[in-house]
Amino acid sequence: MATTQASRPQIELIIHTPTITTLAARDQCSLLSFVLTRIQLSFKSILTGFHAGYFRISLSLGGQALLWKTLIGPIHGDNTNTLRQIFHMFHPTAFLVLWSLALVILILLSLLYILRCLFYFKMVKVEFLHHVGVNYLFAPWISWLLLLQSAPFVAPKTVSYLVLWWIFAVPVVVLDVKIYGQWFTKGKKFLSTVANPTSQISVIGNLVGAQAAANMGWKESAVCLFSLGMVHYFVLFVTLYQRLSGGNRLPAMLRPVFFLFFAAPSVASLAWKSIAGGFDIASKMFFFLSLFLFTSLVCRPALFKRSMKRFNVAWWAYSFPLTVLALASSEYAEEVKGGIANVLMLILLAISVLVAISLTLFTLINTKMLLPDNDPFATLHIANPTL
Repeated sequence: MATTQASRPQIELIIHTPTITTLAARDQCSLLSFVLTRIQLSFKSILTGFHAGYFRISLSLGGQALLWKTLIGPIHGDNTNTLRQIFHMFHPTAFLVLWSLALVILILLSLLYILRCLFYFKMVKVEFLHHVGVNYLFAPWISWLLLLQSAPFVAPKTVSYLVLWWIFAVPVVVLDVKIYGQWFTKGKKFLSTVANPTSQISVIGNLVGAQAAANMGWKESAVCLFSLGMVHYFVLFVTLYQRLSGGNRLPAMLRPVFFLFFAAPSVASLAWKSIAGGFDIASKMFFFLSLFLFTSLVCRPALFKRSMKRFNVAWWAYSFPLTVLALASSEYAEEVKGGIANVLMLILLAISVLVAISLTLFTLINTKMLLPDNDPFATLHIANPTL
């Protein structure tokens, strides 16, 4: 009997129960997968909502950097009675912080747009074919040219300045060939059908490039870019004054870009000052034109009422024109050395700085509204893009 019991096979039942470590590992993997999915969706949302119009921010900061470099820079001639002397009390570190901030933001925006080109090239192509979106493709290069002129470490007439000028100026000329050429050679792209206030950004790109070239002594290149920009500016100015069908295609949210009307002549006055070596009659004429256009727009606040109901990145379009107008007024005040000119400079400078600071605060407070659902450029997006 004992032998029979000993010969019976024994069945061993082993039950594996999940340990706390195994459960924790599974939860960790699930959490990691969830986080990665959220990051991918956020990344996708940023790149699909991002467009060249966001370079309005870098334009504003780059303009402010150039403005303050000019104000705290050396004064030419006998200007002891002007208010320019006051600005020399500001420590150069403040300007360095401003320039560094503008550089960091421009690098960040540029990286985002490069990623958009890599992953969503079809969207970039549609943006390039849009009558408003294509003009903002000048904005990154204008921003870089502004930072180049205001750079505290890169002096004009150096090899590094020359190389960087070529890198930033050539894309402007390439875009000129594309845009200006299609205005009079390509069917639906006639100027009368696509002209809108943002078209003046192309003019500003040529003028800023001309100013940067003049600073390093390349007068012929500066005159070339200046003439290219101004000829098309006069044609564009007359076209916009006629209020043809193309000018009515601008969404209400983008009404702040009307400030570009006085930005172009302001930059023209600065560019010609760099070419001629002084704020002469031509520079004064451009400055007075920009001052008149600024006054005309300020007297019509109802024009911007609908665009001011809700914060949008388009608000940054106010800052750059005001900055270059203030910069032109400072050059005018330095030239004429009059009390009225100094008061005018102070007023425009105060407005420019207050607008820039206000927009910065609004942007920091309303970061969730930087990619709004009602952005006019949202209609340019390709349905269901793949990342």
